Amino acid sequence: MATPILALTGASNPTIQSLLLTSARRWNHAGRRIVGVVEVPSSDGIGHRLKDLATGAQYAIYQELGSGSEACQLCGSGIIEACESLCRQIAAGCDLVVISKFGKLEAARSGLIAAFSAAIVAEKPIVTAVAPSFVEAWQCFAGPLSSFSAPEEAAIEAWRSMREAKDYKI
Repeated sequence: MATPILALTGASNPTIQSLLLTSARRWNHAGRRIVGVVEVPSSDGIGHRLKDLATGAQYAIYQELGSGSEACQLCGSGIIEACESLCRQIAAGCDLVVISKFGKLEAARSGLIAAFSAAIVAEKPIVTAVAPSFVEAWQCFAGPLSSFSAPEEAAIEAWRSMREAKDYKI
């Protein structure tokens, strides 16, 4: 049975983000309306940004705090902007939601958690990534709505095809 959420785990973040981006592009070309964000390298080569799959907008997710800083470098305002945009896009309608990952902020019920929730409420399927260190928090959040998969194109396509064949909703 295809769960409404597919969580990829078992590879590096850049590998999974690249796979999410490639899959989203393929589904878009096949006529499906995909909304979401993936993590991409910044154009300056320093850090990463969230790229909106529908609009192409990019949001800062890291802030430069200077050498010696031990504070968290995540950029809250960029993540909030990305999340708000994604929630609006989900509400406007889509076939599938791609969310870069469930990580540190989401485990603390911040970051992109509202986008995850909006997709669940709208009964839209979600593809995301979950690092091993956040699996327990993910399972508390998503429970039986989610299944895990290795980040392999064939596994993702099998999940998507099964969902479309059954028109399965959350």
